[in-house]
Amino acid sequence: MKKAYVFPGQGAQFSGMGKDLYEKSAEAKALFEQANEILGFRITDIMFEGTADELKQTKVTQPAVFLHSVILAKTLGDSFKPDMVAGHSLGEFSALVAAGAMTFEDGLKLVSQRAMAMQKACEITPSTMAAVLNLDDKTVEDICEATEGIVVAANYNCPGQLVISGETPAVERACEALKAAGAKRALILPVGGAFHSPMMEPAREELAAAIEATTFAQPVCPVYQNVTATAVTAPNEIKHNLIKQLTAPVKWTQSVQNMVADGATEFIEVGPGNVLQGLVKKIDSSVSTSAA
Repeated sequence: MKKAYVFPGQGAQFSGMGKDLYEKSAEAKALFEQANEILGFRITDIMFEGTADELKQTKVTQPAVFLHSVILAKTLGDSFKPDMVAGHSLGEFSALVAAGAMTFEDGLKLVSQRAMAMQKACEITPSTMAAVLNLDDKTVEDICEATEGIVVAANYNCPGQLVISGETPAVERACEALKAAGAKRALILPVGGAFHSPMMEPAREELAAAIEATTFAQPVCPVYQNVTATAVTAPNEIKHNLIKQLTAPVKWTQSVQNMVADGATEFIEVGPGNVLQGLVKKIDSSVSTSAA
């Protein structure tokens, strides 16, 4: 019976997130206050009382989800005994900190830099993402490859749910072709840009330097990284995969399948929302899922 802890990504944020942790736990309060100092603004005010629009600000969203996840994991104390961890996109940073591969402070700084670098990359060329439902991965990949312009498979969320990413006109063209090929839906998402695609290359370069300068340690358990979908424990390998993450697809389906193959029977979502529990169940209905 192995426990897998999974950490959500951007989009899981909600107003009021983390407030109960702050009020009930002295350790959580201290970490939230440390985060306010590191970031140079009171992110807690926006997390606890802010509007959806305020929470959607680039400098807020990613650190907010990261803080909620990591601080929740830390308040679990001795009951947090992961056999393996994984995080979806941004959630990979939360997973790495929770598993002891990097410090809270370093993780938060990298997440903040990642958000800003992604924002800058989004402003260079109009780009977007789209959710594709009820088509097999191979068909989606083939159509993306055949479409004029830059468009790639970006998030393998669960069987029959794949997100594509790229230049706006190319994504629009691909959506039409995917619908013609039998997709139940090919829907443009309300995102700022083409994450996990070649469009993020400027952000990857900027973040690479920051990741290279950060100290990584051996995590307490294997981390199933987005880029490889396999169990990784070597600090240098973790670093290498993390640098590639911004321009490479999130192999979530494959990660969960590999975790189950390696003995995971229980998946616990750490952070806001329950999106990952739903995806895990669609990938393998035999495992149990819960919220931390």
